Amino acid sequence: MKVDQHSKLEVQNEMCRTFGVTAPPSAVFDRRQLTPSESVVTADAVADGCDRDGEDLFTPPLNFAMVDNGVFRSGFPDSANFSFLQTLGLRSIICMCPEPYPEANTEFLKSNGIRLFQFGIEGYKEPFVNIPEDTIREALKVVLDVRNHPILIHCKRGKHRTGCVVGCLRKLQRWCLSSVFDEYQRFAAAKARVADQRFMELFDVSSLKHLPMPFSCSNR
Repeated sequence: MKVDQHSKLEVQNEMCRTFGVTAPPSAVFDRRQLTPSESVVTADAVADGCDRDGEDLFTPPLNFAMVDNGVFRSGFPDSANFSFLQTLGLRSIICMCPEPYPEANTEFLKSNGIRLFQFGIEGYKEPFVNIPEDTIREALKVVLDVRNHPILIHCKRGKHRTGCVVGCLRKLQRWCLSSVFDEYQRFAAAKARVADQRFMELFDVSSLKHLPMPFSCSNR
């Protein structure tokens, strides 16, 4: 069958729309399989207490996304997110904030057998920044240990401190810097910091290369 040029363009445009789709801001998560970190979900955009076709729906934390198999990232979870977190079957949580963990969160961890690793880094604003490299390195050691999976990495908003941990992990996975920065900027958006990106660029992964890399992306 002969296809004219106009029809061809329509088909190509439709394909672009199909393959360019990411989760919309109003996306609601259920028990279906999670997608990787290309989709950023804001928790305040998810309706509380919704039920669709008799299915239980859950509210993910702010900026929640899948980093790799068994590894997730987000902003600080609160009680509205606990039911969602239970569906992940978490063994561990890494908190990058220095403040004492809230009592409600601590009780949630205890009741679900989840271990807390806290690597407190103070929130900061440019231009005077000191990101402790040793702290990021210790957090990465926890992430790389498959015995801690499934694991959630979070800070307050899931942008800067979490972004630095994930960015350094990507360097271990041999991502090029432009891809590392693209992912960081997707979460940080208008709040992206030059100091964070400079830190990731200069971060030395050589002392971690001897550790196992139990990730799907590491062999790509």
